[in-house]
Amino acid sequence: MKKLFALLLAMILVLSLAACGGGDTEADNPVDGMETDLVVYATITEEQLDAWTSLFREQYPDVNIEIVSGSAGELLTRVTGEAAAPNGDVFLGGLSNTDGDKNAALFEAYLTPYEDELLEGYQSDNGFYSYNGLSTVCLCVNTDLEAELGLNIQSYADLLDPKLEGKILMADPNSSSSAWNNVCNLMSVYGLDSDEAWDYIGGLMKNVVIASSSSATFNSVVDGEYVVGLSYENGVATPLANGADNIRLVYPTEGVSAMSSGVAVIKDCPHPTAAKAFVDSIMSAEGQTRSAEGDLGTRFTNKNATLSDDCLLPPTDSINWVVRPVQELREQKAAILEKWNALYADIKG
Repeated sequence: MKKLFALLLAMILVLSLAACGGGDTEADNPVDGMETDLVVYATITEEQLDAWTSLFREQYPDVNIEIVSGSAGELLTRVTGEAAAPNGDVFLGGLSNTDGDKNAALFEAYLTPYEDELLEGYQSDNGFYSYNGLSTVCLCVNTDLEAELGLNIQSYADLLDPKLEGKILMADPNSSSSAWNNVCNLMSVYGLDSDEAWDYIGGLMKNVVIASSSSATFNSVVDGEYVVGLSYENGVATPLANGADNIRLVYPTEGVSAMSSGVAVIKDCPHPTAAKAFVDSIMSAEGQTRSAEGDLGTRFTNKNATLSDDCLLPPTDSINWVVRPVQELREQKAAILEKWNALYADIKG
């Protein structure tokens, strides 16, 4: 009788533990079949990687993480070339909501249990990207040069001042995601492919110089070579975090929007259980809160995550946000860039 009672007690304990975990236990903590290796293809900085991987290592200390770093183009080419026998498990960074479903052949249809916790407008639009971070457009302004010119730059309208001719820097939207991000915001503020948008862009181009890269945009402003750079939050927050005291981050008063960056499980990857667990960790409020502790210049998508007290960004609700027509911009990107190039050539001669 005692043995039977003990057996029944054990069974009740097992069932109660399962019930406490709820229906999402396997998705939240997929330990069964967990592999001991995980290969992550990453386009993000070492500091950002440390933030994402530290929590996962605490959660799954027996999983060895190998990081392969590179640009988005390089790593996407690698994933394509390895499609018959993938070496990587997860692709982190370099995936944006401007991509649509063009990479459907490369990534697994997998979404985490945290989709309902994401900010409105940043849930997955293709079923295989999970959007974890926001790249919000902003201006990087050199305060010393601004003062010398007697300006107080707060808006897009301020950038049309003749005093700024040749003193505004932005990357090439044909090759730079941050520059295309800024073009998307202009289209969101002034109207997609509208006469008002193109009139503004034509006026802006008179003052703009094209930079060699996204990083050159904010670094050149820090170095005092240009007054303003059309940039993104993390790009401007990085030199501020490193002690730059001659720049400020400005959100144009007309409004701002953001491009979202994502993470995905590589199709037919060798370690699928570990890969999904890693993506789950990144998309959780705990994971994004942890990342915010080491990344003081990025906003994250899980609305239950909290920014660090040391965060260099203003509260989200203090900014004038505009709606970005993501799908339409994606569909019209080639036509918009063609028109951009023709206008730029006409203005610059």
